[in-house]
Amino acid sequence: ASFVSASNVHDDAATEVRKVVSKDPSILNVHLVAHTHDDVGWLKTIDQYFYGLNNTIHHANVRLILDTSIRALEENPDRKFTYAEMKFFTMWWNQQDENKRASVKKLVAENRLSFTNGGWTMHDEAATHFIGMIDQTTLGHSFLKETFDYVPRTGWQIDSFGHSVTQASLFTADVGFDAVYFGRIDHQDLKLRLNEKRCEGIWDTSDNIADREVFWSLTGSYGGT
Repeated sequence: ASFVSASNVHDDAATEVRKVVSKDPSILNVHLVAHTHDDVGWLKTIDQYFYGLNNTIHHANVRLILDTSIRALEENPDRKFTYAEMKFFTMWWNQQDENKRASVKKLVAENRLSFTNGGWTMHDEAATHFIGMIDQTTLGHSFLKETFDYVPRTGWQIDSFGHSVTQASLFTADVGFDAVYFGRIDHQDLKLRLNEKRCEGIWDTSDNIADREVFWSLTGSYGGT
């Protein structure tokens, strides 16, 4: 197998990936995406997750995740990393001095630190109202645009329970996304798709609105493959 690290979804990185991906049908190209998924509140409060408090419930310290990930990028120019939840990233960003902020901006400009989804959080799709989906995504994207002149190119719904056509319709070219990736699907659906080799495709998300198609694929997270 040919293993390809493809953590960045910007155009420059996509070009780099295409250069090394083999078109030989006998070679399996595997894309490894270095990323985190940090719940913006689940078993603990947001502050407990960020500062690593109350670990008797759940071990998590998002501030240290970002500290060590950024340091690892600075130490090795061959490394790349992808981050998703802007609530935690803005908390971390607001604690950094100007030197660290300049270093992070350089990492983003070099396509070594990238952002996927880019919303304030990775929202649920079943119970969330579409206005909430739009507002929280807009909040995160506004921060990325204003801070780094950065526009995320992929939806990253790896831990939502179920996937709605409303969500897929929102995650189209209208918000700059080329694709949406998710992890959890029904176990019967997963078994069928594995057997039929249909774990990615083009989702036509609206019968009434043109140009609402989006590429979708499973990430391998939480039982998806």
